Amino acid sequence: MTLLKPALQWMSPSGPRAKLSVLIFHRVLPEPDKLFPDEMHARRFDALCGWLASWFNVLPLDQAVAHLQTGTLPARAACITFDDGYADNYHVAMPILKRHGLTATFFIATGFLDGGRMWNDTIVESVRACQREMLDLSPLDLGQHELDTIDARRATIASLIDQIKYRSVEERISATEQIARLAAVQLPCDLMMTSNEVKAMRQAGMQIGAHTMSHPILARLTEEQARMEIRGSKAFLEQLLGERIGLFAYPNGKPHEDYTPQTVDIVRKIGFDAAVSTQWGASAMDEDLFQIRRFTPWDTTKMRFGARLVANLRN
Repeated sequence: MTLLKPALQWMSPSGPRAKLSVLIFHRVLPEPDKLFPDEMHARRFDALCGWLASWFNVLPLDQAVAHLQTGTLPARAACITFDDGYADNYHVAMPILKRHGLTATFFIATGFLDGGRMWNDTIVESVRACQREMLDLSPLDLGQHELDTIDARRATIASLIDQIKYRSVEERISATEQIARLAAVQLPCDLMMTSNEVKAMRQAGMQIGAHTMSHPILARLTEEQARMEIRGSKAFLEQLLGERIGLFAYPNGKPHEDYTPQTVDIVRKIGFDAAVSTQWGASAMDEDLFQIRRFTPWDTTKMRFGARLVANLRN
């Protein structure tokens, strides 16, 4: 791995030829999850932060955007971002980041703060807690699902999310609440941050960005609905934190599938400085600041993780 830093330096030098690597995360669990063994957890995130601190110049996203725009990025520039606003971002991820001297930007779906729960987590926790070996969702036209093994539960979750993901916000909520009822489970109400935790995170030096109110697929909304979702999350956070919010993340974030050029125009006109997608790769100076690329590295070993970061700079 002694050659990694020179490779990163060559792929992303300082100045106008620099590229910005932006990593995206969602959760950092206190311990590994048997149901989702690949989900980020504290020990793995701690190791990853050590690698990033030694290989990259990790910048706050707003500073990185300003440098990218003017062609003044340092070599090996990178940012760390989190989407959605999970409580473990505050309780688990932030202390690890601070221990390594790193900062991150947390994009908050504001409608789920203070006891809310995202629709996909309603599915996950319903299947996780269900005491039956068969979950019959045929009354919802969602089929029958075996739950007799961890693999079966994992497959059920994937199937249900796939079937519900692109429905409207109202249809998602209705369907997932009915799934929970048919599964006969008690669901957690502490998965997302509180407003006070968001404030404490900002006071600790982390950055906060907007991520809509209800995490809809913006491409499926009318222009006015999209504007309300985007502006509403911005206004909520600005009132909560007493400062301007200049950064936005598109929910799901795939260009054309999850958001459109019209969505980008809305974000720009509302008054954000930049926005991030989930289009893989690293962003160069001449690219759109309202579609900054991000990627999720999944490798668990130092060598493979580093190689993935180098490969990402080619995109």
